[in-house]
Amino acid sequence: MDAIFFWIFAAVAVMASLLVIGQRNPMYSVLLLIVSFGALSGLYVLLGAPFVAAIQIIIYAGAIMVLFLFVVMLLNIRSEGPPEGAARVLLSSAGPRRLGAVLSLVLIIELAWALQRLQGSALPAGDAQAPTTVYEIGITLFRDYAFAFEATSVLILVAMVGAIILARKDPGNHA
Repeated sequence: MDAIFFWIFAAVAVMASLLVIGQRNPMYSVLLLIVSFGALSGLYVLLGAPFVAAIQIIIYAGAIMVLFLFVVMLLNIRSEGPPEGAARVLLSSAGPRRLGAVLSLVLIIELAWALQRLQGSALPAGDAQAPTTVYEIGITLFRDYAFAFEATSVLILVAMVGAIILARKDPGNHA
């Protein structure tokens, strides 16, 4: 039964992720990204990690996606139109497509390498050092990974300031 749910969640995650990059309307992309995050949290539950699944929903599908929606609505982008002028020449060339193909090939090679290494070694049954309770996970995250949390908060602050600057009505007034 878990295998059926795995394939359902995996298919939803892959399809929603592919549709995110295929949408012309940014609001639909954001909503499909939320669907993808929900499917990923279902996969986490199947892996026996309900805490990570809850964090996936609360942090990513909740807070981060609300921030994305706020920025998209603040910028008031209706849909992506075809490029014009010099941008048309740059984007219509095969350069970005070749770069995307090379990056896709690198990702496939990396995935094959990781799966080959995973088959060669058995997964550990349990690590004595790994935190098991929510309290221990919280202490580990905020003690050992405090810099990552602070860096993320600065990054989100810079993104919000950038969105506000882009959304200003009078671009000539920089005071």
